[in-house]
Amino acid sequence: MPRKPFVLAFSIAAAMSAHAEAHAGELVGPGVISTGLQETSAALTPDGDTLYFMRSDFAEKDDTILVSHRRGGQWSTPEVVPFSGQWHDSEPTLSPDGKRLYFVSNRPPHPGDAPVTAEMNGRHFTGSHLWYAERQADGGWGRPVHVDGAHNDGAMIYNPSVAANGDIYFSAHREDSGKLYQIYVIRRTGSGYAAPERVDLGDLEHNRMDPSVDPQQRFLVYAGNEGDSLGSADLYIAFRDAGGHWGKPVHLDGDVNSPSLENAPSLGPRFGELYVSSSREEEVRFPKKPDSIASLQNRLQGPLNGSRNLWRFDIGNVLKAHGIDH
Repeated sequence: MPRKPFVLAFSIAAAMSAHAEAHAGELVGPGVISTGLQETSAALTPDGDTLYFMRSDFAEKDDTILVSHRRGGQWSTPEVVPFSGQWHDSEPTLSPDGKRLYFVSNRPPHPGDAPVTAEMNGRHFTGSHLWYAERQADGGWGRPVHVDGAHNDGAMIYNPSVAANGDIYFSAHREDSGKLYQIYVIRRTGSGYAAPERVDLGDLEHNRMDPSVDPQQRFLVYAGNEGDSLGSADLYIAFRDAGGHWGKPVHLDGDVNSPSLENAPSLGPRFGELYVSSSREEEVRFPKKPDSIASLQNRLQGPLNGSRNLWRFDIGNVLKAHGIDH
């Protein structure tokens, strides 16, 4: 399915009320990282040269965590990480220091347990608990460790994101979520993690998923629809004040969002770097140039066929407009 590498850039539009702009987007590793399958949840090492991400089928029933390395400015052919490939492993994220790789999985929490399942509105489906792997001295990863705690209740924990102090943000459906999903945080304590606290981002009539928190917890980017989404889900940003309260979520305008689905944001190691999963497609205009079977297959199996791909954006100007410059 690989096709000749290319980079798509979209026009830059004004972003945020302070007239800050989000820079045009760049498709990540077209044909290598971003393909005709589903790619989401980018997690980059602090040096920016190793990328962990999730690849799945269109139904997202078979999720696997992959890794690719940047060599000579090009991304290497992805490989399955040693601890994945057997269970429904998804949504990898790295701690800010790169020493732990967190993810969610349906693998049995403890030896002898059954695989994790969940139930919602009478429907049973693959569930998820929180796990991490520790970086080893040889550069590899240790055996995954189950993160015990109340955050696993209901087995619907998704898209973890880790702050520098060890607090973990995630999305879930819990008793206090309302009908939809909301964002939660668990605080690290001397004996594990405290009970989940719902992040107050407004009323519960809006779906909020896939948090990506600034390591210092100054702002939070997430996917949802606050009533002004261009598509089924867009990306929003909320800033936290000195008193620890979260401000009203703001739609990330400019090229970050589109009429297609945008979700699974993650912050890169560079200031303002934002990775996004998007299902935006290559525009087809009719009448088109006549297709051969080869050209048709090449296009339909390529990255911009409506599958989700990884995109890189720069929201540095958005952050600077809110007093954040590093």
